[in-house]
Amino acid sequence: MSTEPKDKLGKIGIWSMELRFGDRAEALEAAAELDQLGYGAIWVPGGMDDNVLKDMDQLLAATKKAVICSGILNIWKHQPADAGAWWNGQTPANQERILLGLGVSHAPLIGEAYAKPLTAMKHFLAGLGHANVPASALCLAALRPKMLELAAEHTAGAHPYLVTVEHTAQARQILGADALLAPELGVILDTGPAAAREKARTVIGHYARLPNYVNSWLALGFTQEEITTGSDRLADALFAWGTPEKIATRINEYLAAGANHVCLQLITGAERPTVSAAREGWRTLAAVLL
Repeated sequence: MSTEPKDKLGKIGIWSMELRFGDRAEALEAAAELDQLGYGAIWVPGGMDDNVLKDMDQLLAATKKAVICSGILNIWKHQPADAGAWWNGQTPANQERILLGLGVSHAPLIGEAYAKPLTAMKHFLAGLGHANVPASALCLAALRPKMLELAAEHTAGAHPYLVTVEHTAQARQILGADALLAPELGVILDTGPAAAREKARTVIGHYARLPNYVNSWLALGFTQEEITTGSDRLADALFAWGTPEKIATRINEYLAAGANHVCLQLITGAERPTVSAAREGWRTLAAVLL
C-alpha cells in the first residue's frame, strides 16, 4: 500500500459525528458498511474531548480497508508523547490506515490556555517528531495561510472544515502541488432550496460563534451580515444540497479546484442525529458517487 495519504484516501470519504457519539454497536456496524461500500476514509471529530484515539482503535478493528482519520485531534486535550505512544503501539498494517488530523480548536472553547495557536501547533508537531510519528501520518485543520504553510512544511497536508471551492483553490496554491488537501463538505439530501438552506443555516449558526470560521469566511468575501443571518449565498457556498447527482457535481468542483479528497458530512437537520438515519444517506450517496 502506498505511504502517501493522498493516494490511500481515495477521492471520497465520510466525516461523521454519529460514528463517534452515536450508539457504539451501531456505529461500528455502520463503519464496516462504509468500508464495504467503498468510501476511502472515515473521519471522526475529536475536538471536544480526549477520547478520539480510543474510538479510532475501535474503528480500525471494525474495518479492513478505509483509512481512519481524526478530524480533528485537539492539541489542547492531548500530549504529543501520548499520541506518539498510541501511534507506535499500532501494528504496521494499522499505521498504514491512520491519518491524524490535528487542530488548534477555538479560543471560546479552550479559554485562557488558548494563546499563540500557531506556536502551540509547532510545539505539538515537534513532540510528535520526537516520538517518531512520520509527517505522512499527519495533517492540519488549516484555514488561513500561515497554518496552511505549516501543514505543507511539516505534515502530509491540510484538512480544512467548512470551506468553499474558492478556499480550496487558494489552499492548493499555498500548499503546493504535492500536498494532501482534504476539505470537509456538508451535504444535504434535500431538493427544495428552502429546506436545504434552513438546515445549512442551523449549522452556520453554530460555527458563527467561533472566530476562526468567521475570519475565514470574511477573508473569502462574505460580510458579517451574511454570516450572522446565514445568507443563501453563504449556505450555497459552504454546503452541497439536492440530488446525489447535483452533490456529485459540487464534489467535482472541489476536486477540480485542487482537492485530492473530499470528506462528506451528511447534514440531516435532526437535533440528535442518529447512526441509522445517517446510514440511509450514506447508502444513497454511495450509489451515485462510488
